[in-house]
Amino acid sequence: MSPLQSNASATPLKTTAAPTFAAVGSPYFGILLACMAVIVILSNIGASKGVQFGPIITDGGFFLFPFAYILGDVISEIYGFKVNRKAVLTTFVLSIFASLSYWVIILLPGFTDDYGVSKQHALEDALGPVPQIVLASLLAFLAGQTVNSWIMVRLKAHHGERKLWVRLMGSSGAGEFLDTLIFCAVAAPVIGIVGFGMFANYVLVGFLYKVGVQYALIPVTSLAIGWFKRNEPSYVEAVPAT
Repeated sequence: MSPLQSNASATPLKTTAAPTFAAVGSPYFGILLACMAVIVILSNIGASKGVQFGPIITDGGFFLFPFAYILGDVISEIYGFKVNRKAVLTTFVLSIFASLSYWVIILLPGFTDDYGVSKQHALEDALGPVPQIVLASLLAFLAGQTVNSWIMVRLKAHHGERKLWVRLMGSSGAGEFLDTLIFCAVAAPVIGIVGFGMFANYVLVGFLYKVGVQYALIPVTSLAIGWFKRNEPSYVEAVPAT
């Protein structure tokens, strides 16, 4: 046997083990999905209001939406890409249902006194733009969460259970940038943002804020993911013994 053959036989090729994911049969996934859906629906309502802090331009859903991505990170890490994709699609079916419900509420005949007319106008102003906001959010969240989840799962296949912080940071930047750009492009006219300067401000502030929140909460997200890994029965059973 030649030295080359001897070294080849003595040094096995490194293979990347399939990443570990949990099944969705436990109650934990349902809770995560419900929280994601509520956050996105409330964000869609809030996003119809333009918000300004001095030179900073954003919308009324800015403080909620990053948490939908944090939940997406948890779902991707614990349950995998396909389950996260189903969660995103389910969330937006519910968002569309909510938007249709607002439309029906606006169309229902209301009281004709001054208070009733004033209430009708308020509903139309507040909930009328929501369908376009839902469209913007649908396109943006589908694209952003797909990229976010795909990067999370690919990095997990490479690192295994190690370097969770790398997965959280790497996926958040790419996913949030795509999400923010698409959402702002579709939603800006409804919110009242006009001109390139206001639009660029809206995109930049939205991106930096969302990524900043996610990065700042990485320790909390890591603790939450660790809790699910220890308490999700199917994940505990799937982790190979060391």
